[in-house]
Amino acid sequence: MDTDAKPTRGSLGDRWSRRRFLGAATAVTAVAAVPAPVTSRSAPTAPREAPVSSPPSRPAGPRPLYIGTYTSMRGGGRGIGLAAYDPRTGRISGKGTLTGVPDPSYLAVHPNGRTLYAVDERQDGTVTAVRLPGHEILGSRSTGGAGPCHVSVHPSGRWLLSANFASGSVAVHPIKASGALGERTALVTHSSPPPGPGQQGPHAHQFLTAPDGRHVLAVDLGTDTVYTYRLDQSRGTLTEVSRARTRPGAGPRHLTFHPGGRFAYLANELDNTAVVCAYDPASGRLTLGEPQSTGGGRGTNYPAQFAVTRDGAYAYLANRGHNTVTRYGIEARGARLRLLDSVPVGGDFPRHLALSPDGGLLFTANQRSSTVSVFHVDHGSGELRSAIEPFASPVAVCALPL
Repeated sequence: MDTDAKPTRGSLGDRWSRRRFLGAATAVTAVAAVPAPVTSRSAPTAPREAPVSSPPSRPAGPRPLYIGTYTSMRGGGRGIGLAAYDPRTGRISGKGTLTGVPDPSYLAVHPNGRTLYAVDERQDGTVTAVRLPGHEILGSRSTGGAGPCHVSVHPSGRWLLSANFASGSVAVHPIKASGALGERTALVTHSSPPPGPGQQGPHAHQFLTAPDGRHVLAVDLGTDTVYTYRLDQSRGTLTEVSRARTRPGAGPRHLTFHPGGRFAYLANELDNTAVVCAYDPASGRLTLGEPQSTGGGRGTNYPAQFAVTRDGAYAYLANRGHNTVTRYGIEARGARLRLLDSVPVGGDFPRHLALSPDGGLLFTANQRSSTVSVFHVDHGSGELRSAIEPFASPVAVCALPL
């Protein structure tokens, strides 16, 4: 999922290889007010504040943890890492490896919890379905592009969405009742606007569903654009409805919605900024606010992605260059981020982060140190506290706790 952090030249394969291997090269406390997003008159108004909820109960016994890696990289894994974690202590225990899935760099699970999906990040990109809990591989389907780096499941459980980084396209596959994938129903390449500074083409980095369920959004680092499509939920086809442009060279990488459904948070990899976005569920239009600090200092940082607590009170951002997770307080019903602090991850190059389903733990997959770090999340303050020593896992680029 790493992207072109520097101007790239040469063939499609060369650009993809440089993207893949960016991460292979071998505690600050600050409080800052952050402005609300700049919106037009037609921007949506904020919903009411969500009521304060009590701490969620934590499940008893170990829970599954799946770890994505590169199998073709030196020192990488042999497939999808299988592990379990203790929801109370955060301790991780290795359970082996699911082989037969090449370069599974990003993972997602079906809403019913019975199927795991992985991108196979190769020149001829595919997506693979795995039955849970028995880890039976149900088969793979072509994404129609090169270097797929992100996959997500529509909340209905009927459609799989994937982003092809190297070819700058997004794809849709139907999901059968068994969890297996059908033939691709849509493939859209981002042919405009022109690539941003230092980019030679589009680089789709993420493809996700908006909370309204009718719209899906594609984040493209190469064109500095977030595209909104209407998903036909009977045919699996895509119709573009709007575009949101970042400033040139920002390199948008990852978007995460606030649970209220009216705001989202965008990590810009190349200019080291975070942006609060207003979202209109009726039209699918995303309105970008002003860039603000990632808490990762100046210079090379490559912010990776956001995670938001399910009560909408806090947001976390992985900073790969700074090797930290930044904590933000979410204010004004989702319209504003207030930078609170940045916590060292205890590893190198945190490429992916994820909250456990109960919200009590936060995991980071640290690519260069080949580790997974775990933090306790304080329900009241959102503060992070290291739970255990980082867990060793070859070239860990995605950690998915269930």
